[in-house]
Amino acid sequence: MKTALFIARRYLFAKKSHHVINIISLISVLGVTVGTAGLIVVLSVFNGFSDLVLSLYNSFDPAIKITAVRGKTFDPSTLNIAAIRNTEGVSGVSFTLSENALLKYGEKQHIATIKGVDTAFMQVTGVGDFIVDGSASLNEKNEPFAIAGGGVAYTLSLSLTDPFNVLSIYMPKKGKPVALTNPEEAFNVMLIRPGGVFSIQQDFDSKYVLVPLAFARELMEENKKVSAIEVGVHPGVDENMIKDQIMTLAGNHLKVQTRIEQHELLYKILQSEKWAIYLILSFILIIAIFNITGSLTMLILEKKKDIATLNALGAGDSLIRNIFLAEGMMITLFGALAGMLLGGIICWLQMEFGLIKLNGGDAFLVDAYPVVMEAADFLLTTGIVSVIGFSAALYASGSAVRAKTNLH
Repeated sequence: MKTALFIARRYLFAKKSHHVINIISLISVLGVTVGTAGLIVVLSVFNGFSDLVLSLYNSFDPAIKITAVRGKTFDPSTLNIAAIRNTEGVSGVSFTLSENALLKYGEKQHIATIKGVDTAFMQVTGVGDFIVDGSASLNEKNEPFAIAGGGVAYTLSLSLTDPFNVLSIYMPKKGKPVALTNPEEAFNVMLIRPGGVFSIQQDFDSKYVLVPLAFARELMEENKKVSAIEVGVHPGVDENMIKDQIMTLAGNHLKVQTRIEQHELLYKILQSEKWAIYLILSFILIIAIFNITGSLTMLILEKKKDIATLNALGAGDSLIRNIFLAEGMMITLFGALAGMLLGGIICWLQMEFGLIKLNGGDAFLVDAYPVVMEAADFLLTTGIVSVIGFSAALYASGSAVRAKTNLH
């Protein structure tokens, strides 16, 4: 194999008698370089958008959520809350109580989810960082305030400064049928002032209104039970490890989910889309890399005399094949390394300087294409480029063996 590599290296770097072969070899290397760089850049941009979407969901949802296996609510006293709070890596524990309700503000109405939260909620989630108007406080001077999602606020035309209009919340009474003669008797009605607006993601903005937990308990006639216990985790702590410890305390009647499990379908969709992009770009790489066959074929035609000489010296089919196979793999690897370097530089420049802007960037949370480079993408790209390059070189090296046979 050393002999094959030595001769292949001489063929690749030595000056060739026909300038066109130099050009074809250069085009082959450039084709691999551009294809590899393109795959790295596209996958890194997709990673950036995926992380952005997931970060928005993770800003509203906790690292770990405990809910009932059956039914909407459960009694938190059945769980050792003190043990959870004292678990290493846990940053906080919050009780929440949620239910759908009819909202009325002025002449406008909207159905949304009322989510009662305690004072620890802002610590275990990132909602407080997404307040776009008003305050993140749910209580001021013993008066409850509501924090509405941006979509809810827009639909109801909420005003945080209007002292005359308050938000009316209609919640069905438990076990109370709706009487056609007086339907309002079947609802608990409570008033609350809007004190803030958050804007995270449309799924949350158009659905949720946050209120103090005590207010929600009175509205829903629920003194003990909760919809969920939301657990915050310190940065860098393994969520699965915390989940396993909580599951030993929870028992079979409670469900413990990490962020990935809370949005399992979303994670699966993002992964499927990434694999689809990878496969599509791989087909483009096949076209680019198979230029190697043309380069090697031209080289084989030029080196017929060399092949005849090697044959006279006793070189077998395997040596002739390995020479041009090694030549094709060197072209592939040089192109792949240059492509990964080029792709990495482009991604770094985009991360640092945001060179390529998003059209209508003011409507997005970011004004430039987000980029996240992952080592797995570089390994996958190296793998697919190597496989395609080896296949192309193997196919072309067979021509060298056939050329040797024709010399007899």
